[in-house]
Amino acid sequence: MSRMDFARVRLFSRGKVHGCLLALGALLLLHAPRAGAEELPEYRLKALFLYNFALFTEWPEEVGGTLNLCVYGPDPFGPEIDALRGKQVGTRIIAVQRKLPGDSLGACQIVFIAAPAIGALPQVLGQLRGLEILTVADSPGAASQGIALNLSVARSKVTFEANLPAARSAGLNLSSKLLRLATQVIQ
Repeated sequence: MSRMDFARVRLFSRGKVHGCLLALGALLLLHAPRAGAEELPEYRLKALFLYNFALFTEWPEEVGGTLNLCVYGPDPFGPEIDALRGKQVGTRIIAVQRKLPGDSLGACQIVFIAAPAIGALPQVLGQLRGLEILTVADSPGAASQGIALNLSVARSKVTFEANLPAARSAGLNLSSKLLRLATQVIQ
């Protein structure tokens, strides 16, 4: 086998592995909304959604090797979010940080704004303006207020809304596979 043929096989294999990982992530995302809150704790499901949001977001190269997932405000996840520490997202790994109101969020790549801290949403979005940060919340109406992805629970199922202008203004592209699963996509 020539050197060129070997390089093609290697690239094909990497692409195939990447495709399999995306398919696995899609399966997890497809099955998570069907799992009732009585089967898995709500915030375990929401943590899985955060992981899938990270997988199905196109991250700029300058983000680096770590995706800092920051929980802003009182932490509703507890140990559920800690299970994401060290998980792979492409070539990057997830680190989890808890942030108090007033803390800087500039080193975060994903910011989950806890419901009790949603009153500070205008200030948080102002602080994040122009930064490549995916914003996520689980508060009614948060997507229409500028959050990129907003989780909710309806009939014991976790669902989400997507705000494309909010994601794009942060320099992020959300996968069409992810957007197909949203209950609402704000254009």
